[in-house]
Amino acid sequence: MTEERDTGKIKIESDVVAMIAGLAATDTEGVASMSGGITEGWAKRVSGKNVAKGVRVEVGELETAIDLRVIIKYGAKIHEVAKNLQENVKEAVESMTGLRVVEVNVFVEGVEIHREEEEKSEEFVNRLK
Repeated sequence: MTEERDTGKIKIESDVVAMIAGLAATDTEGVASMSGGITEGWAKRVSGKNVAKGVRVEVGELETAIDLRVIIKYGAKIHEVAKNLQENVKEAVESMTGLRVVEVNVFVEGVEIHREEEEKSEEFVNRLK
């Protein structure tokens, strides 16, 4: 976002929008973590940019679109977490930047299983054998 004023220019970089979105996402109940994927991790190392893990944004003059890649906590209702995630990220980005968020796309890439649930899953699978 770039805004011209009598006193000067205001520009909000896409990395700032990504950071706000990432922080709002990780504060959402049911989100275990963000998922950066192999290519994002590699690109971050090569470019040296401080890109929020699991967040991709497109920022225009007045609007932004956001993609989130997340890991959900085991037992959480995925559809409810995703809806809350969209609302929380949209509210945070709009209130902090003044940009209009046109879409927040959520890609659930995994479920975090704690050791306790993992052992139950293994027991269940062993009983089926």
